[in-house]
Amino acid sequence: MISYSGSPSFADAKGVFMLKKLICVGLFLSSVSVAAATDLTVLVHDSFTVDKTLLAQFERQNDVSLKLIKGGDAGQMLNKLILSSGSLGDVVYGIDNTLLAKATQAGVLVPNSFRGVDLGYVALNYDKAAFKGKTLPKSLNDLTKPQFKGQLVVQNPATSSPGLAFLLSTVKFFGPEKVWVFWAALRDNDLKVTKGWTDAYETEFSKNGGTHPIVVSYASSPAAEVFYSDKKLEESPTANLFLPGSTFKQLEGIALVKGGKNAALGKKFIEFMRSSAVQTDIPTQMWVYPVIKGITLNPVYQYAQIPKNVYAPKENDPLLENTDSLVQKWVDVVIKGK
Repeated sequence: MISYSGSPSFADAKGVFMLKKLICVGLFLSSVSVAAATDLTVLVHDSFTVDKTLLAQFERQNDVSLKLIKGGDAGQMLNKLILSSGSLGDVVYGIDNTLLAKATQAGVLVPNSFRGVDLGYVALNYDKAAFKGKTLPKSLNDLTKPQFKGQLVVQNPATSSPGLAFLLSTVKFFGPEKVWVFWAALRDNDLKVTKGWTDAYETEFSKNGGTHPIVVSYASSPAAEVFYSDKKLEESPTANLFLPGSTFKQLEGIALVKGGKNAALGKKFIEFMRSSAVQTDIPTQMWVYPVIKGITLNPVYQYAQIPKNVYAPKENDPLLENTDSLVQKWVDVVIKGK
């Protein structure tokens, strides 16, 4: 604080005037700076990857600063969003068709804002080296037999979208009663359960140093193995195991978060994720297929496969409306052993 006593001189008055002017200019520049530094917070799952050059281009074109918050696997991310009453971000990417009904029922998304971004096929993968000279399982029930004891690793459907997709596939295949006999048999055959895809594939899968040669992953994962290999490979060290009842067509998407502060910018980011540049980028970033037609895939996708017999639920499939009760039953059977 500046205090004065007596009558100010002309110089004093001029100094006060200049000080006030500087303060006003400073406040103005400060307000301009705040206005220019608009943030857009995007909640994503841990597997989200888009080329940084493309993200930077979006920031420049829209005069925005992107804040990406990774919320764990897709199921974990949605649980966090629900518990926060939607306050974690402006946009959410990674909610798929197994979780959309739950998100809608919880009221955390702006109605009718969900748009598809990519497609994936959840499927069993196996380590070729581990099965060299050995017989592969020919059915899901084979996985419950002694010869395949301790060989399968799956993700917890309460926290993982591929885990939930695999569970839904088995429910569709076996039916709502017999499926629990199957899962109880898997449990008794030393089934390994992880929190998410990363733990299952990168830690527990035998191809990556674990002890389980069969893992719930994606039909495009063999292509990723070739793409990231240090050596030039003629074939992938892993392959798909398309057992009847084990595959699921997964649609991932993006939506505005209800209560988000930047809906206009959020809509632009949704358009950005569906642009040809991003749609061309994500197949070798997140190993999923683009939803926009006409996108040319990297040649490495010759090592990927699209399953013929796949559970591809429609939007109003009743099985997707009741996932919470299915997951709770799964926890009771597989984790609690009831």
